[in-house]
Amino acid sequence: MSSNKSIISVSIVAVSIILSVFILSNAFVNRNKTDNTISVTGLSERSFESDLIVWRSNYSVKNSRLTDAYAGLKNQTAKIADFLSKKGIESKDITFSAVDITKDYQYIYNQNGTSQSIFDGYTLTQTVSISSTQVTKIETISREITELINQGIEINSMPPQYYYTKLADLKIAMLAEATEDGKLRATTIAENGGARLGNLKNSTMGVFQIVALNSSEEYSWGGSFNTSSKYKTATVTVRLQYNIK
Repeated sequence: MSSNKSIISVSIVAVSIILSVFILSNAFVNRNKTDNTISVTGLSERSFESDLIVWRSNYSVKNSRLTDAYAGLKNQTAKIADFLSKKGIESKDITFSAVDITKDYQYIYNQNGTSQSIFDGYTLTQTVSISSTQVTKIETISREITELINQGIEINSMPPQYYYTKLADLKIAMLAEATEDGKLRATTIAENGGARLGNLKNSTMGVFQIVALNSSEEYSWGGSFNTSSKYKTATVTVRLQYNIK
């Protein structure tokens, strides 16, 4: 009887050991399956030409009387609108801002070092903005602004800014390219390691960057967006994680 009990006890212990080994080995296999992944970064880069230009200029008039200053500014606005119209710019592409009014003062210092402010008139400033898809034409007109200066208009021309109206479509296309590039990299790495690429486990889009073409502009963690150059280069990265078999 005691011999049978011993045999049963040994059998129970043996089975327990086998089960323990099976559970531990299975856990090890599952852990390896979890870690059996590969991470890569896909890249897409495209160069393109801007198809929208925004050009701004501001002009001002100063007078001791507000009404006279406003009349002078209104006269300059009419001349500027006429100049742009004769250059072939449509009225829908022209925007005049609200008038900014500033009171000017002169400061006179006496022998004691104290100062006294004396009213010196009103300065009225206005900005004219042109937004157009006729990029080359607006570039040319922006260089002909001296014609207004010759008419006595104190106008200050700002550098044109360049944009791309199909940017949303470009981003989608580039994300697809970056994903395909990343998949190709992952496939190459997996096959060189004697494995096969499995399903995509995780993906994260990187920062979209736009810099001037052939420039030394630095990328920004928050993303660069160049507006000073007509010709630009866009880049985007995608971080991909695949299972491997």
